[in-house]
Amino acid sequence: MAYLVTTSPLRVLGLCMMALAVLFFVPSREAQAQSTADFLASLSSNEVDQFQEWKAARRIFEAQLDQYWAAVDGKREVRKRKRSQKIPFSASDYVMSFPPAYQGPALSGELAAKYERFLTVQRQSDPTQPKELATIPDYLAAAKSVYNFVPERVSEKEFKLRYAKEAAALGLSKEQVVRVYALETGGVGTYDMQSGIHPTKKTGRAISSALGYAQLLDANSINELARSGPAFISRISAKLRDSGNTPERTALLKRKLAVLKKMYANVKHQPFEWTVQQAYAKTREGMGIHTLNIDADVGPMLQAMKLKTLQDTAQKQGRYSLSGAELELMNLAGPMTGLEMMQSPGSEAPTPNFFARRAYYINKMVVGLSGSQLQAELDRRMTFAISKPGSVEFAAAFDSVSTRGRAER
Repeated sequence: MAYLVTTSPLRVLGLCMMALAVLFFVPSREAQAQSTADFLASLSSNEVDQFQEWKAARRIFEAQLDQYWAAVDGKREVRKRKRSQKIPFSASDYVMSFPPAYQGPALSGELAAKYERFLTVQRQSDPTQPKELATIPDYLAAAKSVYNFVPERVSEKEFKLRYAKEAAALGLSKEQVVRVYALETGGVGTYDMQSGIHPTKKTGRAISSALGYAQLLDANSINELARSGPAFISRISAKLRDSGNTPERTALLKRKLAVLKKMYANVKHQPFEWTVQQAYAKTREGMGIHTLNIDADVGPMLQAMKLKTLQDTAQKQGRYSLSGAELELMNLAGPMTGLEMMQSPGSEAPTPNFFARRAYYINKMVVGLSGSQLQAELDRRMTFAISKPGSVEFAAAFDSVSTRGRAER
């Protein structure tokens, strides 16, 4: 997801902070024992008693959570097998409740703050902890070093116009594309925005690799290039043959075409499997490919094609018309999972059934909703953001493309 879906700030007494701390910080047993002993030694006797009581309650709660999510994973595997065998789902294929909520004792504000500082130090010194997510400068550096490629930048207005042309040519509607943009970027997003980072203020921290108006993940970029690379190469070749090109434009397109062919050759050497593409996206070669999203020629094609792929998937499943919210539901949860949430019994099932454990807690928008309620929430947020400046400018780009099309006929 995009800027709208950010993690909540840490609150001293907040359940979220403590849950994330326990979920994501798991040092070795030896280090944990030593660390806990050091921490307890720094506390008063009353604080030790309070901490031990809280810790015991949290262990019980975490065991309950583990049991809940194990049941969710088990049901998901059942549905996966049924889907492969084309067997309809039933309500019994879902966990029809939400994760248990912690109801035990809480740490005092001062003790909670001490413990969070302690965990922060431990996380920083633990080499097994995940590194900071890659950001646009990292992707650009990879593209330059691996492919000698620097994406061409244009104005937001020009990028939107090119995007509208590509989307319209693929049969995507103004309503679909602009409402997806409104949701993913809050109606103010730039074509080089990254999820979690404010598009204009540049504040915040990256919460995923998602880039651009449609917020493609790094693996999405690999997937779409592997799937549609020949179409992208054909479109750039057609632009290269435009008699109105200046010498500079011709030279630029030749370089882009050579880079695109090299990138496509690289992804075609990888098995067309999502897990493989996820791993390849983290390599220097894959990171460089992700920068195609912000190139003035390839970016609009790549992002529009991702939405077109979702629409094609829906049509193969017999759903020939998608609203902006429905398209976004597939974009957010995955194509088949999004479709699953649009119809009973998936529409009545709680959203934990459709998201991985970590993703469920990070993506605050999905918490506590059913499939149909999430779709309604997406639509509500789209309606709110559709009047924002970026959405208005994007809608105008589609109107301009439509007007030109009628004039040329």
